[in-house]
Amino acid sequence: MAEGTALSGASVERTAMSGTPAEGAAMDSPPVDGYFAQTYAEARQKFLNAAARAQLSVQTSWHPQKGRDGELLALDVVRDGPTSARSVLIVSSACHGAEGFCGSGVQGALLADVAFRRAAAAAGIAVLYLHALNPYGFSWLRRTTHENVDLNRNFHHFSAALPHNAGYDELAAAIVPEVWPPTADNEAVLTAYGATHGMGALQAAFSGGQYQHANGVFYGGTAPTWSQHALRAVLREHAQRCRRLLWIDLHTGLGPSGHGEKIYAGRDDAAAVARAKAIWGNEVTSIYDGSSSSAKLSGLMWSCVFEDCVQAEYTGIALEYGTLPLMEVFNALRADQWLQNHPEAPPVQHAAIKRQLRDAFYTDTPVWKAQIVEQGLAAARQAVAGLSRKG
Repeated sequence: MAEGTALSGASVERTAMSGTPAEGAAMDSPPVDGYFAQTYAEARQKFLNAAARAQLSVQTSWHPQKGRDGELLALDVVRDGPTSARSVLIVSSACHGAEGFCGSGVQGALLADVAFRRAAAAAGIAVLYLHALNPYGFSWLRRTTHENVDLNRNFHHFSAALPHNAGYDELAAAIVPEVWPPTADNEAVLTAYGATHGMGALQAAFSGGQYQHANGVFYGGTAPTWSQHALRAVLREHAQRCRRLLWIDLHTGLGPSGHGEKIYAGRDDAAAVARAKAIWGNEVTSIYDGSSSSAKLSGLMWSCVFEDCVQAEYTGIALEYGTLPLMEVFNALRADQWLQNHPEAPPVQHAAIKRQLRDAFYTDTPVWKAQIVEQGLAAARQAVAGLSRKG
């Protein structure tokens, strides 16, 4: 796309720089904590600075909305490697906005890792960094886009019938009640559903994706979001010439604190699962066989690869880092959606709910951040090694 090309309410700009990690090159890498930020604007600036230190150009797609502090919002893309590369590794952050603190930190650490960049370059692999797929949610401390849509439930052909989540229909009024904090009677509805159908069924009803309740959680929308359009445009430009495509999508909010679960992200295909395990190890889990901490979901983001990058052999994972216990994370999402539905809430309650939401997806401690970076770097190195073995 040329500079200034329209993109669903956005425009695309490029900052022209180029460079490869020269032999013996060194970069001034900050301590692990230095890769992480306290706001979207700070995270974006750190990402841009990391790209500049690596002498890499930035392609920016501007979001139509402004951030919480009036800042510009963008999907920023950095490609480290030639356009002719037969193998491409995507590393993406902030599919779910508030989870971007984690993903942005990992991306900054990778850009500063000269040995990783050199290994990718030697193998002819291009690494594509997608910073803040959902910049609105990142800035405003929401999991959703500005359309109140869960981006990772939004990838459907909306001309066809959408999935129906009967469990969510039954629980909708209890999941996001009229008052917050919810009453004991309200919570008893959820407890009873879990006792009757099992906690797995409760999790699936809550988080599997729903398309009938626009003011509810895990809402997949009725049309493609700005973020979906922006992502597809990037894939069409950067991933339609490669023969092999790997994708690490960085997430938080499920599993034990600090542990990065490698959740297979692709079709229910035994050969593709085997490729993922050959690259990232037998600990790769799947929503299809019940081994993942995630419920089975609909409208997943990776599905666009099979339409926009049909020439490539695709293998992907969601690297899902644990933060708080599952019900604490769910309650933070419920509270945040209630707040979205009730903008008249008092400022003190507003601030408390936003803090609760941030804590559910970002553990702001040195120990947690060190765990996140270590596992993120390891997963990226495994991806490069796996692509290198393919030749």
